[in-house]
Amino acid sequence: MKTTLAVCVAAIGLLWSAGPAFAHHAFTAEFDASKPIKMTGTVTKFEWTNPHAWFYIDVKNDAGTVTNWGFEMNSPNTLLRNGWRRNSLKPGDVSTVEAFGARDGSHIGNAKAVTLASTGQKLFAAPNQGQGQ
Repeated sequence: MKTTLAVCVAAIGLLWSAGPAFAHHAFTAEFDASKPIKMTGTVTKFEWTNPHAWFYIDVKNDAGTVTNWGFEMNSPNTLLRNGWRRNSLKPGDVSTVEAFGARDGSHIGNAKAVTLASTGQKLFAAPNQGQGQ
């Protein structure tokens, strides 16, 4: 009986201590709301995955150098409620993204909205964006 109780207590302790490993990161841990960015590029990849969807675009600067940028968005469930579909972005699509840049200056951002060049449709990538705006 004492052994069973000890094993249960140990198992609960291990599960409880593993909680932070599954914790969701905060926006402010990776992105900076004071660094708004807006850029246009060609979609190279769209990952419709949990906990966050990601897409990548090739952006050409004035010198002609191409840089691949990655943009985090909300979960697919939230995106569906904002009008997104699994095939909203396809490789080769030209899109303009409004986002917040990375704190560390890397080529990633947290997307706020994406405008599709082919249709002019603006899709919101964050919860409650566009509602009442």
